[in-house]
Amino acid sequence: MLETTMHGDVGLIVLDRPEKRNALSGDLLQALRDSVLEMGIGKARCIVITGKGSAFSGGADLDGVYNDEFRSQLYGALEAIRAVQVPVIAAVNGPAIGAGTQMALACDLRVATDSAVFAVPTARNGLAVDPWTVRRLSLLAGGGAARELLLGSGVLDVFRAHSRGLVDRIGDLSDALSWAGEIATLAPLTLAYSKLALETLFEPAADDPDLERLFEACWDSDDVQEGIRARVEKRLPQFTGR
Repeated sequence: MLETTMHGDVGLIVLDRPEKRNALSGDLLQALRDSVLEMGIGKARCIVITGKGSAFSGGADLDGVYNDEFRSQLYGALEAIRAVQVPVIAAVNGPAIGAGTQMALACDLRVATDSAVFAVPTARNGLAVDPWTVRRLSLLAGGGAARELLLGSGVLDVFRAHSRGLVDRIGDLSDALSWAGEIATLAPLTLAYSKLALETLFEPAADDPDLERLFEACWDSDDVQEGIRARVEKRLPQFTGR
């Protein structure tokens, strides 16, 4: 489910569910959170996260996505990536869809192959991403790209993502590990300060009760259940806005 190895001062975490395109189950997210935190406490000076096979992550495992426990595990893993004091690089080796895009966004830097694509198709299943994801996507890729992904249910290929700033470098895992190796030689306290400063100065804690109310309403809606039924029945959902 998850492979962890050390390459000198670089920790490598590999999502290992290639048969399910590295879909994020609750157990996998818990293991990811624990591994990031363990590596970040004196073990690694930079962390790389990637997926095994042809996908970075196809998103949430839809067999378990529609519950509060999964949401808690997802945002717990994303918070661990953001909070750990060492830089984290996403080596995006293929499609990063939904929660896969969120995981890439949570990382500090992104290296992506030619086959990488990014999408947040929540409008197709009645779900919603939290306000942090919306803000982070807008900060990195720009408001236009964020609107295309969230409102138009669009897709960014690696070249558009790179031109917008969502992807920092185009390359494969070896390129990501090489960059991580360079970063691991830099001053750890400076990196920890810079990471925290970027987080707190540009992304202070969101506290908007209207946003929170609408976010929860999406997850509690009849449309979510319609999305489940449509997926099982292999048809397009008929959303009602209730």
